[in-house]
Order: sequence, then C-alpha cells, then structure tokens
Amino acid sequence: MSSADAHLPPPPDAPRLLDHLIELRARLLRGALGVIVAFVALMPFAAKLYTLLAHPLLKTLPQSGHLVATDPAGGFFVPMKLAFMTALFVSAPWLLYQAWAFVAPGLYKREKRVALPLLVSAVLLFYLGCAFAYFVVLPAAFGFLAKFTPDVVAQTPDIGKYLDFVSVIFLAFGASFELPVALVILVLLGWVTPAQLREWRGYAIVGIFVVAAVITPPDVVSQLMLAVPMCLLYEAGIVASRLVARR
Repeated sequence: MSSADAHLPPPPDAPRLLDHLIELRARLLRGALGVIVAFVALMPFAAKLYTLLAHPLLKTLPQSGHLVATDPAGGFFVPMKLAFMTALFVSAPWLLYQAWAFVAPGLYKREKRVALPLLVSAVLLFYLGCAFAYFVVLPAAFGFLAKFTPDVVAQTPDIGKYLDFVSVIFLAFGASFELPVALVILVLLGWVTPAQLREWRGYAIVGIFVVAAVITPPDVVSQLMLAVPMCLLYEAGIVASRLVARR
C-alpha cells in the first residue's frame, strides 16, 4: 500500500450499516412501546374482553353450562393473556408502519406504489378474516357441535383451552384471507402467471378443501365456511393479479 492510499478515508459501508442498525433499534423500540401502551390501556377491560370473546360459545351452552378455570390462577392470567393478544391485534397497523418506515427509503417509487397497497390490503384482509370467524364461523360451529352433544354431558369448557381454540381459529381465518395478496405477490415475483392460476383452479379448490379440513374443527359447517370464502378469494386473487400484470 502506498503512502497516498494510507490517507484515504475508510469505506462508507460501515457507517451506513451502523446507521441502519440504529434506525432498526429505534423502530423496534417504538413498536414495542406501542404494544405496551395498548396492553396497559386494555388491562382494566381484560374480564370484559374475555366475556365478549366467550359470547359465541355462551349462546350455545345450556343453562347449566358455563366456563371453568381448572388452574387456580387461570381466572386472572387467561384474561391478561387475552388483553396482551388483543394489544398485538390492535397494534398491528402501528407495527407494520414501523416496518414500512424502515424499509421504504430503500425502495424505488414503483416498488412503493405496489408494496403499500399490498401491505394495507393484507392488514384489512386479516382483520376481515378474524371478524368473519367471530361473527359467522364460531356461532355456527358451536351451534352445530352443541346439537350432537348428549344431554347427559355437562358442558363446562376450560377458559384457557377455549382461548387457545379461538386463537387458532382467528389465526387460521386471518391467514387464509391473505390468499389474494399471496397470489399477487407470486405474480409480481414472476413465479406464476394469471393464466396459470386460472388453469390450476381445479387443483387449488381441492387443496383449499384439504387445508380447511385440517385447520378447522372437526365439523362440516366450519370447513365449508372456510373453504367457500377461500375459493372466492382465489378468484379475487386472479382478478387482482391480472390487473397487476397489465401494469
């Protein structure tokens, strides 16, 4: 190395990497702070939140049926767990905004025009899937199961297991409603084309019914309530992917 090279400034990659790490830490802290604020605000309403969550089940239970807490501390920790999960659910737009604010400066204008609508659509579809599960699927599924429960069986579900069960249903329906966004992303990546999605419609329908049978409770009603909307969302994904492909 010559004496002139020895006086050259260091490459700018290291400072840039440090700046990105500082920015990432700041975004993570802001996201965590938003979740904490939402959780603290929801803690006084934890019992009411659980009562609201249990409403679809309570409507189908007989007068002698009720929820129980098999764990001595379950009556406290389960509603607190629900309050934290609700805080994550409510804070999802804030968390995604922090992720977007970190990634957006490195995107081109065209990528921003495509990514932002996809991000907003993904959030709205996830919320729509959870709302569909709560207002439509859970009442129908619990009503169907209650009809086949013998009268000699005392229905006293555990509050912790009920929360776990409903959480899985919400996650399954919320993720399933992301199907149009997933199809559009696959088209944008060039992995498939809208024509191929139309050709594979029959295989997709079979796969949807298989997935619905696996992730839903063991009753026909809930399986159909997941499979039918997913088939419609698959068609919506084909239409959206065609619009994106034309652009």
